[in-house]
Amino acid sequence: MCQIIAECAAAPDDAPIGLPGYFYTDSSFYSFECQTVLRRGWHCVGRVDEFAVPGDYLALSLLGEPLIIVRDGDDIKALSNVCRHRGMPLAEGQGNANRFVCRYHAWAYGTDGALLRAPRMKNAGFDPKTCKLGTFSCVQRFGFIYVSLAEDPPDIDADLAGLSDVIGRYEPEKYAVVHSASEVWNCNWKTLVENFMEGYHLSVVHPQTLHGYTPTGLSRKGPNGAGFTSYFANYPDNIPPRGEGAADLTKEERHRSTLFAAFPCQVVSVAASLLVSLSIRPLTPTSIEVRWTMSVYGDSLDGDTIDARIALWEDVNREDREKLEAMQSALGSVFATGGPLAEDDYEGTVRDFLLWLAKQVAA
Repeated sequence: MCQIIAECAAAPDDAPIGLPGYFYTDSSFYSFECQTVLRRGWHCVGRVDEFAVPGDYLALSLLGEPLIIVRDGDDIKALSNVCRHRGMPLAEGQGNANRFVCRYHAWAYGTDGALLRAPRMKNAGFDPKTCKLGTFSCVQRFGFIYVSLAEDPPDIDADLAGLSDVIGRYEPEKYAVVHSASEVWNCNWKTLVENFMEGYHLSVVHPQTLHGYTPTGLSRKGPNGAGFTSYFANYPDNIPPRGEGAADLTKEERHRSTLFAAFPCQVVSVAASLLVSLSIRPLTPTSIEVRWTMSVYGDSLDGDTIDARIALWEDVNREDREKLEAMQSALGSVFATGGPLAEDDYEGTVRDFLLWLAKQVAA
């Protein structure tokens, strides 16, 4: 299978091809990529402003690993959401807490993961210091929080080198979350990465929601790097800039949405006033959890406009989900052999993704 990925990625520039369907359905390949690609990579788990004060937390599962993302003083940590006593989950949902108390035997942990209390544990050999919650690598970039499950994760700055040139003038760290939602989609994680990152489908799948603003014909391939790719969804001349945004934005940046993928599982659309991020959490070969957030730059949009943008993106996500779930149902066909890709401006980002994937599975 690794050889087939390499062959697809190495197809001639004038004849790029996609992956055969079984790469999106096969359980053995999914297990392989979980270990070689997904657990090793950096995953977006939220926005920094969602954890504004000490104790703000979000409980989630990433590739079967229960996590608590929590602000501990000036830092944001990724703690294991597993009690060191008998393995009970400690936290659920999203909220604020100064400690996490196990509902089974009342062991309590601080936001730094240290064991604070273990009732009736008077055994001579018991040492609370050895019962600290596990931790995972956690960093902040561009206002996003990234977590890796690997003991020795890759260099995220090397992976994202060059991305600042693409999105830096938008000042992404200054956008604040106004909406978040989670859904389970019945599709392979790679199909959503590929779909979000190509403009070829925009006018067909989104004729009422996106075509008027970002028609397929105005899509242009953007820069890519070791761990990201990008494209520009340009607006027609008769569409005014959609909000003011940062002062240093160029005329071109104000007149387009800039889309990027931070591999393996984050896709983002950023415009002058609005930033939408989808964090993709693979569940099975054919299902994912999608947590998406909408963020606004400063006070550039009023409440009614924000509500309208949320409704628009709910429709966009629904349209994509319907198509991806329908496609997933057919990817097991013997004729799902991987078709030719469109030219760079429309599907060059898909090829970037396949090149990245080929390197990961060969490492």
